[in-house]
Amino acid sequence: MRVLGFLTAFFVFSGGVVMAADEPAYTVVQRQGDMEIRDYGPMIIAEVQVRGDREQAGSLGFRPLADYIFGNNAPRQSIEMTEPVTTRRGQSIEMTAPVTARSAGENVWAVAFIMPAEWTMETLPRPNNPAVNIREVETRRMAVVEYRGRRTASRVDQHEAELRAWMTANNFEPAGEAVYASFSPPWTPVPLRRHEVMIEVRSAR
Repeated sequence: MRVLGFLTAFFVFSGGVVMAADEPAYTVVQRQGDMEIRDYGPMIIAEVQVRGDREQAGSLGFRPLADYIFGNNAPRQSIEMTEPVTTRRGQSIEMTAPVTARSAGENVWAVAFIMPAEWTMETLPRPNNPAVNIREVETRRMAVVEYRGRRTASRVDQHEAELRAWMTANNFEPAGEAVYASFSPPWTPVPLRRHEVMIEVRSAR
């Protein structure tokens, strides 16, 4: 029950999850208040597509992804979890934050767990569930806004609008859909809960 409760922290909201786990490495290129431009290196994700609204996406996508990292893979092995921020899953796969979700069409969301950097496409266990897709994501430059507190639909929309306005003002062209991420387990005091909206940057105009 302890493990299950801890993993519940990985509640993704159209892009949002999560707990204080290890995060993908990035370099801050530019910062202005709560806005940042970050460079992320290549990474591997486990991803599923689900149908529903943005609020439903995280819970619908979480189960098959958690099932994968907890051992529904080949080969099957016990999973060790450490607290407070890391989890070892299926064949000792460590869990990193954030779990993300992005729009893949009308009422379709791609929900993803980011794999730890030490894993490769060759060494990651193969999912037994064909709905779970393991794929590589190339190097990206992301515009990001961080905020704290409750993650309501209105607050997410507000911060996304603010990020897009800041990008326009600074001549950054969006290159994809917004990604929503949260990094706090449910027991975190509401004012301290951390969330982000992220949008890939194509180029400066």
